[in-house]
Amino acid sequence: MKMRIDLNADLGESFGAWTMGSDAELLGIVSSASVACGFHAGDPLVMRRTLRLARENGVGVGAHVAYPDLQGFGRRRMEMAPDELEAAILYQMGALAGMAAAEGMRVGHVKPHGALNNAACADLDLARTVCRAVSAFDRSLILLAPALSQLAVAGREAGLPVVEELFADRAYLDDGQLVPRNRPDAMIHGAAASLAHVRCMLAEGAIVSVSGKRLPVTAGSVCVHGDSASAVETARALRAGLQAAGYAIAPLAACRE
Repeated sequence: MKMRIDLNADLGESFGAWTMGSDAELLGIVSSASVACGFHAGDPLVMRRTLRLARENGVGVGAHVAYPDLQGFGRRRMEMAPDELEAAILYQMGALAGMAAAEGMRVGHVKPHGALNNAACADLDLARTVCRAVSAFDRSLILLAPALSQLAVAGREAGLPVVEELFADRAYLDDGQLVPRNRPDAMIHGAAASLAHVRCMLAEGAIVSVSGKRLPVTAGSVCVHGDSASAVETARALRAGLQAAGYAIAPLAACRE
């Protein structure tokens, strides 16, 4: 049997008259999409259009939840009381689930965005708050969490199905965290470099840091950031390259633990 891997992208991040990314093209390539729920990006019309495109392409959808930071695109850390953050996450999941139901679809996973994701990767208490919200909403939702993160640890503690993801276009530190975006080596540039980065990590079963350190991991999904200028080219290269390496591009549910 072929090895299976999910290919995901963060989509639905346009807002009003402002357009972000190439969602229609990416939804013809990826197998799952994490859809912005209005707090860092997206609006009701964008959400609904994104869901419809996902349905037409047979792509699974999840809630891409974030801090309430529309102006900062969810990339600024916010100090929120646990009950306030839990309520904000519930609010976003409920919004997307309602839209999905109207389109005859079901939300299948949850993935934090930006600063919330980064913070939950390193802070176990914060990660537990995220997982409490997910558990309260629907314990069958898959938690899509960065590999080797505290978020993945908290998800397993909470009894949630967890799939760990690798980032095709981001570099890693020696502790498994992402290189901060303010560093010049934070990004992996270009489709060929991204494919080489991912194939190396999957072949070795490890995150490979900027210094060459290997951190063993079992990953079920690879993420392409939809706001990247080369996202479509990278996603196409990843799909073709991973299939050539013997991987079947599969829905997220087929790649869960």
